[in-house]
Amino acid sequence: MGGFRAASPLLLGAKADPCSPASVPALRVAMACVVASEVATVLAVMRRNVRWAGVRYGGGGGDGGVDDEHIEHPLIAGLQSLRRRAAAWGGTCRWRDEVDPLLYLRPFLDVVRSDETGAPITGAALLSLHKMLTLELVGPSAPNVAEAMGAVVDAVTGCRFEVTDPASEEAVLARVLQVLLACVRARAAPALANRHVCAIVSTCFRVVQQAGTKGELLQRVSRQTMQEVIRCVFARLPDLDATVVTDDKIGSCRNKGLGAEEIENGRSDYVCLNNSGDEVGTASGIVQDKAMMESFGVPCMVEILQFLCSLLNIAGDIEVNPRINPIDFDEDVPLFALGLINSAIELSASLIHRHPKLLAFVQDELFRNLMNFGLSMSPLILTTVCSIVFTLFYHLRHELKLQMEAFFSCVILRLAQNRYGASYQQQEVALEALVDFCRQKEFMAEMYANMDCDLQCSNIFEELANLLSKSAFPVNSPLSALNLLASDGLIAVIQAMAERANNAPRLHDQTVSEINEYFPFWQLKCESNNDPDQWVKFVNQQKGIKRKLMVGVEHFNRDKKKGFEFLQGAHLLPEKLDPHSVALFFRHTPGLDKNLLGDYLGNHDEFSIQVLHEFARTFDFKEMNLDAALRLFLETFRLPGESQKIQRILEAFSERYYEQSPQIFVNIDAALVLSYSVIMLNTDQHNVRVKKKMTEEDFIRNNRRINGGNDMPREFLSDIYHSICRNEIKTIPEQGAGCSEMSFSRWVDLMWKSKRTSTYIACDSCPYLDHDMFSIMAGPAVAAISVVFDNVEHGEVLTRCIDGFLSVAKLAAFYHLDDVLNDLVVVLCKFTTLLSTSYIDDPVTAFGEDTKARMATEAVFTVATTYGDHIRSGWRNIIDCILKLHKIGLLPARLTSDTADDQDSSDSLPSKLASSAATPPVLSVSAPKKSYGLMGRFSQLLYYDTEEPMSQPSEEQLVAQSNALETAKKCQISTIFNESKFLQADSLSDLARALIQAAGRPQKITSSLDDESTAVFCLDLLITVTLNNRDRIVLLWQGVYEHIAHIVQSTVMPCNLVEKAVFGLLHICQRLLPYKENLVDDLLRSLQLILKLDARVADAYCENITLEVTRLVKANATHIKSQMGWRTIISLICVTARHPDASDAGFEALGFIMSEGSHLSPANFVLSVEASRQFAESRLGSTERSIHALNLMSDSVNCLMRWTREVREAGGEADRILEGIAEMWLRLVQALRKVCTDQREEVRNHALLLLHGCLVVDGISVSSSTWLMSFDIIFQLLDELLEIAQNYSPKDYRNMEISLLHAVKLLCKVFLQSLRDLSAHSGFGKLWLEVLDMIEKFMKVKVRGRRAEKLKEAIPELVKNILMVMKASGILSKASTNENSLWEATWLQVNKISPLLQLEVFPDSEGDKVTQDEQNKLDTPTQSDRNAEQ
Repeated sequence: MGGFRAASPLLLGAKADPCSPASVPALRVAMACVVASEVATVLAVMRRNVRWAGVRYGGGGGDGGVDDEHIEHPLIAGLQSLRRRAAAWGGTCRWRDEVDPLLYLRPFLDVVRSDETGAPITGAALLSLHKMLTLELVGPSAPNVAEAMGAVVDAVTGCRFEVTDPASEEAVLARVLQVLLACVRARAAPALANRHVCAIVSTCFRVVQQAGTKGELLQRVSRQTMQEVIRCVFARLPDLDATVVTDDKIGSCRNKGLGAEEIENGRSDYVCLNNSGDEVGTASGIVQDKAMMESFGVPCMVEILQFLCSLLNIAGDIEVNPRINPIDFDEDVPLFALGLINSAIELSASLIHRHPKLLAFVQDELFRNLMNFGLSMSPLILTTVCSIVFTLFYHLRHELKLQMEAFFSCVILRLAQNRYGASYQQQEVALEALVDFCRQKEFMAEMYANMDCDLQCSNIFEELANLLSKSAFPVNSPLSALNLLASDGLIAVIQAMAERANNAPRLHDQTVSEINEYFPFWQLKCESNNDPDQWVKFVNQQKGIKRKLMVGVEHFNRDKKKGFEFLQGAHLLPEKLDPHSVALFFRHTPGLDKNLLGDYLGNHDEFSIQVLHEFARTFDFKEMNLDAALRLFLETFRLPGESQKIQRILEAFSERYYEQSPQIFVNIDAALVLSYSVIMLNTDQHNVRVKKKMTEEDFIRNNRRINGGNDMPREFLSDIYHSICRNEIKTIPEQGAGCSEMSFSRWVDLMWKSKRTSTYIACDSCPYLDHDMFSIMAGPAVAAISVVFDNVEHGEVLTRCIDGFLSVAKLAAFYHLDDVLNDLVVVLCKFTTLLSTSYIDDPVTAFGEDTKARMATEAVFTVATTYGDHIRSGWRNIIDCILKLHKIGLLPARLTSDTADDQDSSDSLPSKLASSAATPPVLSVSAPKKSYGLMGRFSQLLYYDTEEPMSQPSEEQLVAQSNALETAKKCQISTIFNESKFLQADSLSDLARALIQAAGRPQKITSSLDDESTAVFCLDLLITVTLNNRDRIVLLWQGVYEHIAHIVQSTVMPCNLVEKAVFGLLHICQRLLPYKENLVDDLLRSLQLILKLDARVADAYCENITLEVTRLVKANATHIKSQMGWRTIISLICVTARHPDASDAGFEALGFIMSEGSHLSPANFVLSVEASRQFAESRLGSTERSIHALNLMSDSVNCLMRWTREVREAGGEADRILEGIAEMWLRLVQALRKVCTDQREEVRNHALLLLHGCLVVDGISVSSSTWLMSFDIIFQLLDELLEIAQNYSPKDYRNMEISLLHAVKLLCKVFLQSLRDLSAHSGFGKLWLEVLDMIEKFMKVKVRGRRAEKLKEAIPELVKNILMVMKASGILSKASTNENSLWEATWLQVNKISPLLQLEVFPDSEGDKVTQDEQNKLDTPTQSDRNAEQ
């Protein structure tokens, strides 16, 4: 038999087709074996009992008689009959589809229901049933399957057996549970009726109750089985179609079913949800309800949930058996019921919305019970409640909008704050639940959209964000788990926002138009919750209205009149107040002072009375008891103390209640009288000063014949009396909104509002509302995360905090909240410890050992490099951190390059700077700090001289130093400056300003070597930023120039700082001149600072300065246009003319400008000529360089000739330009004249010859007045030469006679050149006489004490040539002269030079006429003149 029982599952578990030839015999044998085996087993157990073992079986004796005592017992006969029939059914192919299951189940069911069987027999029969159901002998397509499954449930739930010992009883109960579970698990379970499913659940719960007095194993099994039954029932919800069950059907199920309040511990009678079993309850209680008789569906699920909720409500009223398990029953029953509810909701929540009645139950009764138990002192109960609500939110938040608001307001916000008396465990559970919600990425966004932006809802998002922020702060104690939980929630919310920022959609029009006139905004609905363009605009409009309403509430609470005026001005109330709009404002606006509201509603003026009645009409009292309606009405304001006001208020209430509940009262007066009576009863029962309380009979007696002369139903009045006694009507309701307990009347009002509230808005992964959300919570969030970061050492928590900081930075940058980002930078910089002023012996090791500081450092520079566009004042803190890292040696001496595309930037620097730029960073923990200047180096020598041998760093120190270096490397600090060209203008300006401020004023810079090092480093960074932002130099230039100017003007000794300033300035000009034409003058003007350098400083750097200026000129000569710019450049070049090291470089720059006139212009001509003169006069260079300088001056006249020609060709108004060219020519003449007195013979003579060439050049328009000025220059030169020749030592001025000869020829030739232009001038005669006078002086001059023979030979011939030309041109003629004329004056002077010249020029034979050939001959220099010139 045992082998049979073991083999049957294997045969029945085969997967072959039962109709196939190979499988039919095996299946037939298997089914026959199962039935035969189970019958044999039950019979064998029965025979072990004395009662059944002595039974004799009939069938005819030898005498053919039959004895009634020996007739076979029906139970045994049924089993035997089944045994025979099973063999006969073996020929049927489809056992499960053709054989009625009752035929082989009924004998076992009879045994189960029999009162005569003991526990072992009942247990065997139950075991057989379990086996048949498990092996699925009852198929879903079997004939009469519904009746068969119902019969099994009825039999098992009505099981009767004789208890012989506790162990057997527990075994039977366990097998009952097994069979019931198999029923709901079976494939035929859908055939069960709703009443059978309810009976299964009810029976399971009875077993759970009875197990309380049994062994622990049965307790656990029974609870687990009931959990499994609930799971199986609700797991079938997806298989059900969305059906609508009428209210009547559901109501009848609830009314006729057996309530949980009838359950008692230790009772032997079985109790079901419905008295529908064959032997369950009494016969009179059997009601066959149509809905419960239908197949397994939603009605039974609603009934099960109703039953489980009833367990919650009556848990405290159940009589506890003394022998019950020592588990705290007050916690055990609700917790068990909540666990079952949780199982049901987990499996069905996603589909509940498809079934209206199931959804309605969840929305109302289930959630109300969850709210009641949400304030439980038991952490287990609270945790389960929160789990259920979380599941409901996840799947049904669209249908539970106001319920969720109530849960957060009345449970989470109330428990998570210790000011409401919640225990630490309650706070912890509430915060854990809230954090679970916050980890849902769209949770807070949906709270904001649906609650904060709803006029009739609390600001749930704002309150939750404030709660998390406040809860993260430890209060007079170390950091606790609550603080960490709150910080986790905050970080989760912020990270969710940061992720949504990555999915920024196209810009939606979020501008909200101002309200220009009043409209009924309370009824405003969103056109489409699925279109972001629609609902984003809608919620923003609602939020704007809500903000104004809150301001109006504040005004109203201080002064009703001012409140109304503000609301009218904001168009939230009509210009002419009407009762309806005011009533809506009172009814739907949270935060109103309820004392003021009650006084206003109780006023006797006509308008207030109208408002009161309109206010009452906003309530829905349908299907509400009078006391519940009165509670709801009086909770919205404080009932005034004056009887007249109370009268008016209760009249309005009674009118509204009678209007909606006319079936209770015959008129309004009856409702008014009873309302007054209820108020008096409430005062009597709950006023401590009333000693003698009103009894129920007193209350009923007081209300006799108030209903139109008739009495109210006694039960009606009794219910009101007990309701008031148990629960006071609070005539002084709590002020404000949120965090108050959820009363029944408030819940009724919530359900009424939920039918009218706007639909739930689902937010996706786009940040439509995150800007306003982040603006609200950013500041508190940063402060909260900072507190946690400051007080925790755990690495994982620190990492979460850093992630939170970075998410805040990302959001602040994304939404352009620069203040938030700057505050965050300040906080992070504080955590780096780099800004600490306390002395640390080994700062590198200390920094490397401080994990928190290194994490903060990486974070702050991540923010700087990623979101630098939005940093403003925070740059100063960042720069201070960089300076500290540089000071302790974690950064190289030169941190950055000038520009990203400048590969040869080091090559363009002077040698000192280039060498420092190439120096790699060296970390020396014990080495002295780097010093600059002579005194600094001297101090270092002293340090090394007295330094004691330093101990080698330990392994821990080396690891710390390595960590510090690695952190500095990860920060990528150079990126800030090298990529500063990508910063926004405001951020760039603040960065430059921070660098200047960090460098300090010049007076402070020179105070110590450390300050100088800091200033040099800052200046280097500032120059890098400037060079990287050449396109935006206007933003930076003024500050950079002023900073460098302060350095230059305050430095009196050479040092690294002034060196960096000077060459940085030159580098800036060199790099920016080609790109900024509008700033060329400003840039070049800044170079004048170099001219203001102290002499010692200028002398030290003159050579390198000149090299830089030369590079600048060569690279940018074509970009320098203005005279001021050239003046600055050439002034710098001129300074080098007298510097031994720099003069060659300076002259090279000058030569580049003047060679071939390629870069000469009217703007720099005079300046260049003057500079060339200085180099020509300079004795530092060779004579060849001076002669080269003179040649440059002489060659420049070609530019004048070219400009003159171009001007003439261009035409137009050329006179002014030609005058300017003549002026430049005159300045060139003056410059050459100055060199003509040089001590060096070669230079002097060469200058005279070049001056001659410049004066006699053709192609320049020189006016007569200019010629006269040039003669003044020549006369001055000749006078100076005469003085030198006569008064100076020949050793100083060698061969002056030749110079004098060149000079007098110069005079004569120039006079002849200008004769045509000057002859008509009024001052010509005077000039001619001055020329003759000067020639006379040269004729008589003595060189070295003797006359100059060469001059004496050359002068007469020179004068003769002049006279001949004047004669030929008719300028000098005897016929045209008077006695005082030019003729006489001429010959008077000429005779002093050479008396024979008159006869030679004007012989008597030739007269006064001279041919043209003779004139040409006279104009041509004689051979003697050419010899003299050679």
